[in-house]
Amino acid sequence: MPDRNLLLTVRRFALTGAGLALLGFSRLAAAELPAPPEAPFPLLSLLSPALGTGNEASPGEILTTQELKAAPQLRRTIDLTSEQDSLWNRLRNGFAMNNLGDDLTLHYQQWYQNRPDALRRMVDRARPYLHHIVEELETRGMPTELALLPMVESSFNPMAYSRAHASGLWQFIPATGKRFNLEQSWWQDQRRDVLASTGAALDYLQTIYDMHGDWHLALASYNWGEGAVKKAIEKNQARGLATDYASLNMPPETRHYVPKLQALKNIFGNPALLAQLGVPEIANRPYFATLETPRAMDIKTAARLAGMSTEEFVRLNPAHNRPVIKPDTPLVIPADKLDTFRNNLESHQAPLSEWQAYTLKSGERLDQVANRFGIRLADLQQVNSLPAKIRLGAGSTLLVPAGEGSEDIARYMKAPALPQIVEPEPVVRQAKGGKAGKGGDKFASREFTSRDGGKGKGEKTQQTARQETGGKTAKQFASAAAKNSGKTAASGQARSDSRNAPAKAAPVKQASGKNAAPAKVAKSGNGRRS
Repeated sequence: MPDRNLLLTVRRFALTGAGLALLGFSRLAAAELPAPPEAPFPLLSLLSPALGTGNEASPGEILTTQELKAAPQLRRTIDLTSEQDSLWNRLRNGFAMNNLGDDLTLHYQQWYQNRPDALRRMVDRARPYLHHIVEELETRGMPTELALLPMVESSFNPMAYSRAHASGLWQFIPATGKRFNLEQSWWQDQRRDVLASTGAALDYLQTIYDMHGDWHLALASYNWGEGAVKKAIEKNQARGLATDYASLNMPPETRHYVPKLQALKNIFGNPALLAQLGVPEIANRPYFATLETPRAMDIKTAARLAGMSTEEFVRLNPAHNRPVIKPDTPLVIPADKLDTFRNNLESHQAPLSEWQAYTLKSGERLDQVANRFGIRLADLQQVNSLPAKIRLGAGSTLLVPAGEGSEDIARYMKAPALPQIVEPEPVVRQAKGGKAGKGGDKFASREFTSRDGGKGKGEKTQQTARQETGGKTAKQFASAAAKNSGKTAASGQARSDSRNAPAKAAPVKQASGKNAAPAKVAKSGNGRRS
């Protein structure tokens, strides 16, 4: 009981002391805070020294003002399929081939960079064609680096022609062109046709890529031949060596071929470098459109209807060998001049062609034909791709100015070539001792004559000659005859060109004091001689 009373007494004293302490603290606070109500809150003095002084400060001096910028807008997802303003951007987005980093690549990249003027001229030549090529590559799902390949092949010159007889932007040789259905006739050579040759080149590249499964090997095959690359691969496999592009043994031209393309890829894949070199931009829109006309038309007439120069028209339509475009042939017209061409064609009343076909009569010479139709002999030869000294036989067909005695040119439009009948050249005479006579050669010239030309036994028509020689075009016959006649000596003896001749000539049998017999032409198909 006494303990209980003691605990109650201690509790009373504790509560009384706590009350007195609270009362004292409240009085002290009231004494230290005499400031008016508008003064700053005293605890802010701990944050700003100005508040601890007796000087009054404005709110602008006390607080630091900071401007809050708007949050940056995040970029949307990049759509690589969206249209780009520059064709170079579109080209870069489609790069998909493995890169080469060898010394040859660095050498050619430096070579191109040291020649910015040549690079810019090449880009200017590529301007009409590059958009179409890039679009074709994207449609086929092929690497867009291949659009730069004509820079390596032809510098984007559609009229480029090599010593190996390769022609056009993509440099097709005749045999490969025929393999991919590129027409090579008296009228046109589609190896120079931008649309046809591009489609054929991409078909070929895809074919050899499917064969090797590697784009570098496909490019080597394009340059060297797929058979040669296949043999090189098999040789490395037999030796237990690698079979990639860098490991194969190949000719120097092929060894340098892919590094050239890689060097161009490095340059056009670097926007800053392109700007430094002053390479112009190419708009990412079609440069040209195509249409067909049902009638034959002169090249200069088509150019005039489109409101463009003949040179510009030929630049877009370089495949035509004659000044006349045969019916149903696609015309390539700048996209911004297509409506102009259509409107002018509808209102055009005059003939679309000033040329017609004429068949040479027996005994008729080219100079007589030229006088008859009021044209210079040199112009007649140029229009028909005839050399100066060629002699044509009866039945040959020529393009002449429209006039009396000429035939309708539409009759010959479907033919793959107009037949030219080359008159025989003098037989080569051999000297004693096995050497050719003065100015002569050890081969005899080929004779392709008409049966109605009165040449006697052993004569062949042009059609037979074409069958025997694998269907050479008239232009090739004329070229061969020009080389034969142009290389004769003063005595009139003929020399044949082994590369351009329609068929291989057999060596002339030599006989002392006698004339050598003319060479016999081998027939194709059975291998026997006539």
